[in-house]
Amino acid sequence: MLIPTRSSASLRTQRNLLVAKPSTLFVIALALSFITHTVAAQVIPPETPPPTPYPVTLGDQTLFTVLAPIGPISAQTRAANASARLKEVMEDETHKPEEIHTVEYPGATQIVSGDIPIATITDADAAAHNTTRFLLSQLALREIREAIPKVRNEYTPRSIALDSLYALLATLGLFLLLFLFRRIFPAIYALIQRSRGTRIHSLKVQSAVILSEDRIVEALLHLMRVLRFILTALLFYFYIPLIFSFFPWTRAYGRILFGYILSPIRNGWLALVRYIPSLLIIAVIVFFAWMTIRFARFLFREIGRGAIKWPGFYAEWALPTYKIVQLFIFAFAVVIAFPYLPGSNSPAFRGVSIFLGLLVSLGSSSAVANVVAGIVLTYTRAFRVGDIVQISDSLGQITEKSLLATQVRTIKNVVVTIPNSLVLGSQVINFSQSSKEKPLILHKTISIGYDSPWREIHAILISAASRTSGILADPAPYVLQISLDDSYASYQINAYTREPERMARIYSELHQNIQDQFNEAGIEIMSPIYTALRDGNSSALPPNYRPAEYQRETFRISSVDLEQTQPPTPPKTS
Repeated sequence: MLIPTRSSASLRTQRNLLVAKPSTLFVIALALSFITHTVAAQVIPPETPPPTPYPVTLGDQTLFTVLAPIGPISAQTRAANASARLKEVMEDETHKPEEIHTVEYPGATQIVSGDIPIATITDADAAAHNTTRFLLSQLALREIREAIPKVRNEYTPRSIALDSLYALLATLGLFLLLFLFRRIFPAIYALIQRSRGTRIHSLKVQSAVILSEDRIVEALLHLMRVLRFILTALLFYFYIPLIFSFFPWTRAYGRILFGYILSPIRNGWLALVRYIPSLLIIAVIVFFAWMTIRFARFLFREIGRGAIKWPGFYAEWALPTYKIVQLFIFAFAVVIAFPYLPGSNSPAFRGVSIFLGLLVSLGSSSAVANVVAGIVLTYTRAFRVGDIVQISDSLGQITEKSLLATQVRTIKNVVVTIPNSLVLGSQVINFSQSSKEKPLILHKTISIGYDSPWREIHAILISAASRTSGILADPAPYVLQISLDDSYASYQINAYTREPERMARIYSELHQNIQDQFNEAGIEIMSPIYTALRDGNSSALPPNYRPAEYQRETFRISSVDLEQTQPPTPPKTS
C-alpha cells in the first residue's frame, strides 16, 4: 500500500538533510535515535494475535488470502479447497474467465464458474480484511479472471518452447562462465607464482620475518581456489532455480530456492535499517569516549613533560595513570553501549557473555594479581627503569617495568623476568634511589687478631678505600669496629660512591686494595679464626712482604712411653 503523504514528507526530509550542515545533521541524528528508542520502549503488545492468512493460489501466484473460518471449516481448509477448484476451472477450457461471476446470499457472496463454486466471501472475511464484503468479493473476482488466462498461456506449446529456449540459453551461459573460469583462474595462479620475489615479498618487522613470500603465495593461491569454488557453487545455485522458473510445473520450486538466498538478504537489510537508531547511539558513545581519551592523553602528556604540575603527583606516574584512565573510559563506554549491541538481549548472547566472563575470571586470577601489584609498585615509587636494585636473589638494573612483570638485567648480563606479585611480596633494595639523594655506602667487614693494633687497622682500611676508583674522597671513608669476638675483632670499612652501576667492580677493586695494604703492613688476614699453634710452615705473608730477619718456627717432637700412659689391666676373676 502506498501513502503519498509519507513519501512526500520523506522526500522533503531528504532534500533538507542534503543542504544541512554536518553539525545540524549530527544533532538531528542524535535526537531521532533517542526519540526512536523512547517510542520503541513504549510499544504496547497487542492483546490478541492477528489471524494467520492462508493463500489461495493458482499455479505459482497468490490471488487472495483467507483469514476467517466458516463454521467447522477452518480458514486453511477453505483456502486449499478454493485453490483446488481454481485449478479445475483453469484446466477446463470450457470455462471462460469472463463468465465467472458472483452470486449473492444472505451474509455471503459466492464466486462461481458454471456449476463450480470457486470461493465464498463472508462478512467475517470482510471484517478480518477491514473492508466490505462487496469490495472484497469484487477484488477476488478480478484476480481470478486475470490469473486464469495467464496460467493457461503458460502451458501452451509456444510458451513451453520459449521456456525451453530460455533454459538452453541459460545452460549455454553457464558453460561459457565455467569455460572462462577454467581460463582465467589458471592464469591468475600463474601470475601469483611469477610474482614471488618481485611483487610479493616477505612480510618483515625490522629483521624478523613474520610471513615469508612462500607462505604468502600459498595463502593467495588457496584464497583464489576457495573463491573459484564459491563462485562455481553460486553459479549452479542460481542456475537451478533459474531453470525451474522457466517452466510452470517447477516454477514454485525455483521461487523456494531463490527465497533461501533472498530471504536472508532481505531480513538482514531490514534488520540493518531497524538497527540504525541504535547504531547512531553507539556512534555517539564512541565519539564522546574518543574525545575523553584524547583529552586525558593530552593532560597526562603535559604532566609527564612537567608543563602541568599537581602537588603530590609525580611525573613518572603520568603514563601508567593515563593507561589506567584509558582502560576505565573504554570499559565505561562498553557498558553503556552494550544494551544497544545487536542480540544483546537474547538469552544466547547473555549465556555466552556469562560463560566468557567466568572463564576470564577463573583463568586470569594470577594475571589480575600481577596487574594490581604493578599498579601498587608504580605508585609506591619503589624503583624506576634504569635503577640498580636487588629483588630477592636478583641484583641488577631495571630494564623494563610493566603491569604484569619486571625485568632485571644482572651484572652477568642475564635478563631475569619477575612477576609483579612476587616483586611486591619481596624485599626490594634500590641502590640508585639512595645514591641520588645521598651517596651510597659500600661496606666490607674483616676480622683481625687482637695482636694487631686497632688504630693501624683503621688506617690501613681507609687507605685501601681511598685508592679504590669510584670511592668519594668527600665524605671520607670511615671504619666501624662492630664486634669483639673470642679470637678476633671485626672491622667494617664504609666508603661513599655515586656509581651504584659499578658496584661489583668497586667491591672487587676494594678487596684487592685491602689485601695489598695489609700485606704491605705485614699483618695477616686470617679471618674469621685461626690457631696459634704453628706447624713449622712459613708465614702466610707473601715472601716479598716478610721481614729480612724472619725465621720460621718449628715443633719440638719427643717420645712418649705408651706403657706408662695406659691404664692398669684389671685382674682376672675365676
